[in-house]
Amino acid sequence: MLQNPKFLQSSTQFLPPPTPSPLNNTHVQEIPTSQSYPTLQKCCKFSRREVTIRSNSVLLFLLGFQGLEPFKLSKAKAEENDNVSNPASTCGSAKSSSKKAFLDISIDGEPVGRIVIGLYGKDAPLGATRFGNLVSGSAGISYRRKEFIKIMPGYVQHGGVRSYGVDAELANRTGSDLEAENLVDEWERAKERCLGTKNLAGTVSLIVRDPSRPPPKQKLVARGGKLEIDEEEVKPAPNGTEFIISTKDSPELDDSALVVGKVLEGLEVVERIGKVKTVQENTSSPYFRVAKLIGDKRAVVAERGFNRPYSKVVVKNCGLLE
Repeated sequence: MLQNPKFLQSSTQFLPPPTPSPLNNTHVQEIPTSQSYPTLQKCCKFSRREVTIRSNSVLLFLLGFQGLEPFKLSKAKAEENDNVSNPASTCGSAKSSSKKAFLDISIDGEPVGRIVIGLYGKDAPLGATRFGNLVSGSAGISYRRKEFIKIMPGYVQHGGVRSYGVDAELANRTGSDLEAENLVDEWERAKERCLGTKNLAGTVSLIVRDPSRPPPKQKLVARGGKLEIDEEEVKPAPNGTEFIISTKDSPELDDSALVVGKVLEGLEVVERIGKVKTVQENTSSPYFRVAKLIGDKRAVVAERGFNRPYSKVVVKNCGLLE
């Protein structure tokens, strides 16, 4: 006898939900595990912590190491900038004088005072020796009775010992060398050693080179029935005896002058020399420009007279102090 379908449908609603298969539970429970798993998990947690700490330490070390080199470079650059901005620390005050020389000055025959100069025998041995020999006259020639030939706003220039007349005969007789080749080498070393201005106020220097000196002029000459090319110097090279006393910092002199000493006493005498009236420059004249351009010797002679004192400024006496 058939059952009522409605009754069957309603009865099915009251049936309990199907339970999960025991196979699934067995599958979950039978995941292979080892006895070392808790230990491994604990070890991994400890390793991560340790790695984190050590990695931070290594990172800080690497950052510090990488930042060390730029710090050193910036420090070296700062020291270099300090040397350039403060040239007196490397070019003036750090030098010590080994000997003392004196110059007694007169203007138009009237004594105006004495200049005492400390010579840098250690920093400029060749230049200091040359100046000392010319002051003392041990080389057979000296600055005695020689004139100052040029007065500029920042320095005064002495004419030195010329290569003609009695001075040339004395130099040949005593075997003195008036060439400035060795002094140029010393000037180059001083230029590399000193980064800033070398010709500071109160310094004494020898003129060892002329950057504006033109090259020799070539010309054809007949010798022995043959034409030969001869070189004629338009302007003579400095002989290393002219000296300069700076009244102000004069960086324009660094390309030509070797510092050999410093004024210790009598700077007011140097300033008085600087107030003497001089011949006015005429370099703006078109006639002078053309004459100098074509190499006219008269332009060279005229140029030597520019800034020359009208009064006669002479070294009456000179020598070395004990």
